[in-house]
Amino acid sequence: MPTHFDLKRSGAQFMFNLKAGNGEIVLTSERYTTKQSAQGGIASVKLNAPSDARYRRLTAANGLPYFTLTAANGETIGTSETYSSSTARDSGISWVKLNAPGAPTIDNT
Repeated sequence: MPTHFDLKRSGAQFMFNLKAGNGEIVLTSERYTTKQSAQGGIASVKLNAPSDARYRRLTAANGLPYFTLTAANGETIGTSETYSSSTARDSGISWVKLNAPGAPTIDNT
């Protein structure tokens, strides 16, 4: 399946994952109370993904690198999985920049 946003329920809440063509989750959203808010989160990822200034390059407690994508107001709109190296993390960021803006949404709610 090609790159896409997977919109789904998580209990009474909604969330989405940005998935690569191989099914790997590259970016995970926060949980939203409404489907409309989750769809707005997807729109925000598409809008902000191309801007390098919207990425925070971080290190998890276990020492592994990861990143977050933020909106213009600084709020986190997506968090990556951890990576084996900062080079792999930066490749993940490049992938999101390129693929997120045009990715379709699959509604699995």
